[in-house]
Amino acid sequence: MSLLLDSFWRAVAYCVHPRVIALSFLPLVLMVALALGLGYLYWEPAIDAVRGLLESADLLQGFWAWLQGMGAGDLKSVVAPLIVIFTVTPVIVLLSLIIVAVAMTPSLVAMVAERRFAALERKKGGSLLMSLAWSLGSTLLAVVALVVSMPLWLVPPLILVLPPLIWGWLTYRVMTFDALADHASAAERREIFRRHKASLLGIGILTGYLGAAPSIVWASGALFAAAFVILVPVAIWIYTLVFAFSSLWFAHYSLAALERLRAEEAAAAVAVTPAAEPLALADGATRSRSCS
Repeated sequence: MSLLLDSFWRAVAYCVHPRVIALSFLPLVLMVALALGLGYLYWEPAIDAVRGLLESADLLQGFWAWLQGMGAGDLKSVVAPLIVIFTVTPVIVLLSLIIVAVAMTPSLVAMVAERRFAALERKKGGSLLMSLAWSLGSTLLAVVALVVSMPLWLVPPLILVLPPLIWGWLTYRVMTFDALADHASAAERREIFRRHKASLLGIGILTGYLGAAPSIVWASGALFAAAFVILVPVAIWIYTLVFAFSSLWFAHYSLAALERLRAEEAAAAVAVTPAAEPLALADGATRSRSCS
């Protein structure tokens, strides 16, 4: 429990570090850059395509005519840009977050290692290919668990328990592996997973619940179209901060657990060595008497 609380407060403190704040704004910069680039290249063709679909849909012709009769004017010119924005924005956000996720976790783990665990030996127990395979395999298992458990979501309490539990399991699997990939050997990583499974799973579940906060802001942006441009970037920034906090918490906990594991192994080795020396001396004395 002391390790859990210690790593929690350290992760909170690291969230105000200038490097973490800069990384938290990275998805917003990427989103703006992607939006401007795609808008410059494809905005007008996309608007024309959506407007053509709206005009060619037979089911909507009566609706447009009714709106014009009510004095609403040509709403197709207003609806078409909104459809394009609501369709493209999630794609841009997803691409930005994927890029940030790939770039952020290694940077945060490296920062924690440099500032707190500089003397910790790097045994390189996990490569980038192994990390990708581990993440993909864990994600596939989590998706299967979600699909299989969906009928149970109809029971009111379980819908608040099962999805966070599954996503917490996925988070702890992926982030713990990434946190230990550079420093721990494969055997050390397996031992930490075995010893600290409950605590790491608890961290994953708690950060999973924290990850629901941006969804509330996102939903507000979808409901209030006027605030969409403001609320969606705010949701992305909050999500990135939650992601950064999760990475920092797992990094502090996992590397501290690795440091303790190696300290225990070193102490055990020192305890065994003096015990072995008297046996060797006694064996040597016995051999001398037998020879004499």
